[in-house]
Amino acid sequence: MTAAIRPNESDKQNFPATLIWSGYALGFGLGGFFDGILLHQILQWHHLLSSIEEARQDIRVLILTDGLFHALMYVIAAAGLWLLWRSRHSFAARGADRLLFASALIGFGVWHILDSVLSHWILGIHRIRMDVENQLFWDLLWFVVFGLVPLALGAYLRRNGMRGDGRRISKEPVGLALAVVIAGPLAALPRQMRELS
Repeated sequence: MTAAIRPNESDKQNFPATLIWSGYALGFGLGGFFDGILLHQILQWHHLLSSIEEARQDIRVLILTDGLFHALMYVIAAAGLWLLWRSRHSFAARGADRLLFASALIGFGVWHILDSVLSHWILGIHRIRMDVENQLFWDLLWFVVFGLVPLALGAYLRRNGMRGDGRRISKEPVGLALAVVIAGPLAALPRQMRELS
């Protein structure tokens, strides 16, 4: 079970916990960078404090808080790199790469779930798209596609992809499930929105 692994414990296949936690931290940091770079800077759908009226009055405040957010993601990613360096002796073991990838997917998904629940719904400091009428649709779409899907895929790979018998996981069912999860909400969009995308 991933939640029960503490930094000083090891995985059932004798991988050090530092390898697992490095994946969590790197995935979490990359999830934050993905959100900040794509949504804050490239698409400009929101800033960290877009729902706070006082912050919206001064773009410098919005940029400052986005910068502080990115600085925090750097610290988390650096901690992940440090843990990865500490576990470097286990890189050659069979399955270490899959374990690191699965843990990073879990961390990536956890970032988006935490951001959705805390920032969007509890604190209300921003939403995925501030410029649309149905903000909840975009929050839920993002929550599922970038939160639940990577988390479930990471948990699946961690549970079933760590087989010691050398068998590979079939990618077709995972790809099909991912396509359905992405295409379903997009099909629910009104026709005018689909034509704009």
